Amino acid sequence: MTTNNYNSVSEDAEISNIPKVGILTTLRLGLFNMGLGLISVLTLAVLNRVMIAELAIPGTIVAGVLSISQLISPTRVWLGQLSDGKKLFGLHRTGYVRTGVVILGIAIFLATQVVWFLGKNIEVNGGWQLNTVTALGTAVLGLIFVIQGLATGCSSTPFTALLVDVSDEDNRPKMVGIIWSMLMVGIVIGGISGKILLDNLSAAEGESIPLNVLIPPINSIFLAVPIIVLVLALIATWGVEKKYSRYRIRSAFADRENGISFKNALKILTSSRQTGIFFLFLMMITMSLFMQEAVLEPYGAEVFKMKIGDTTLLNSYWGMGILLGYGTTGFFVVPRLGKNNTARVGCILIALSFSLIILAGLTGEATMLKGAMVLFGISAGVTTIASISLMLDLTAAETAGTFVGAWGLAQAMSRGIAIALGGVILDMGRFLLPNAWLAYSLVFFCEALCIIGAIVLLNQVDVQEFQASTKKATTMIMEGDLD
Repeated sequence: MTTNNYNSVSEDAEISNIPKVGILTTLRLGLFNMGLGLISVLTLAVLNRVMIAELAIPGTIVAGVLSISQLISPTRVWLGQLSDGKKLFGLHRTGYVRTGVVILGIAIFLATQVVWFLGKNIEVNGGWQLNTVTALGTAVLGLIFVIQGLATGCSSTPFTALLVDVSDEDNRPKMVGIIWSMLMVGIVIGGISGKILLDNLSAAEGESIPLNVLIPPINSIFLAVPIIVLVLALIATWGVEKKYSRYRIRSAFADRENGISFKNALKILTSSRQTGIFFLFLMMITMSLFMQEAVLEPYGAEVFKMKIGDTTLLNSYWGMGILLGYGTTGFFVVPRLGKNNTARVGCILIALSFSLIILAGLTGEATMLKGAMVLFGISAGVTTIASISLMLDLTAAETAGTFVGAWGLAQAMSRGIAIALGGVILDMGRFLLPNAWLAYSLVFFCEALCIIGAIVLLNQVDVQEFQASTKKATTMIMEGDLD
């Protein structure tokens, strides 16, 4: 892609001399996403379960702290544009990816230590009390998750931009499907590993697991996994940008220091009716998928009386379902139904999944919950692939980092809001409703309402109009006319 049509012939000739990314390199790139999947299980399957179910920290506080890393997502636009214009360690993308992973691993481990600090205070006081110590600990934990959010954006946004840089239109959808499948592989591996390593952690009914039992095994996991993720990131990115990147050829702005600002990026996103509709659609989809993220494992603990290892394994059922959804969607569903209809089918299946999750709690059948999580994963996979396919058409190669950051903004902010809302709704349900099942069901019901809202927005999306308006706005920004 270029802003000067007369350059297209020479540009294509130069690109033809750059080798295409093969299947082995694609799988190698996927190791980075697999590492992110492992980290996500640590943060939102183990840590939140410990904080809510074992330490009895209020869900609003837990979800609020965990959501901070998503709520600072506007920085992703800046980080993406930074990788467009400024090299780090001699490369546009790879240096940012590796630096982000190092900081991310350190932040995750430090967060765990602050949780133990809060836990010891709770143990001394016989329960959660809002005092100077807990307020200070919560503030420090929130600051660590700010750093974690910055580190995640610093690694994942340039990495996704790298995928645009090293791919062409004909192989990009397959590459995205494979690499996002690897994310789910990481989640499945993380869930199974958590089940194996933490299965012996249990307590008598009505009691929580003592801190001296919790700390050693969880500390070991939170120390080992970040190191594994760093190794995976190094293997994934080794030599890829130097050998396969087309960024220098495609973009006349590769060395710009004053790229698209956050303010102008928002102008691009809101430059037409279609951009606004799609932005809201992404937000509604993301909220419907992640409002339960901070409450699912506690739901298994309180309503189904599951062990900590069993609740961690719920992520694996969800992850296996997503893998099925990815595989069938990319190769069978989208070619037959189209992107919009595929997304619509996925949304309907998500609403059905939440109905089954609620019903499983009413019956107390853990098997039904596991089946509902598989269906939820399939539905999420169908919807995700369809949504990514829609987004592929509106990422300008000249400013890939900026665009990836901008769409990441829509998803990450809504994910952060969703996680926080999940905790708030759960606490409201506990206050207003007579039992735990109804309180948790209120969260799942609100997610179903979000997905219905997403369907309403999807019916108004016109991809061609959306793509045209985005390209026009990008051109105006680059020419300095959108003031």
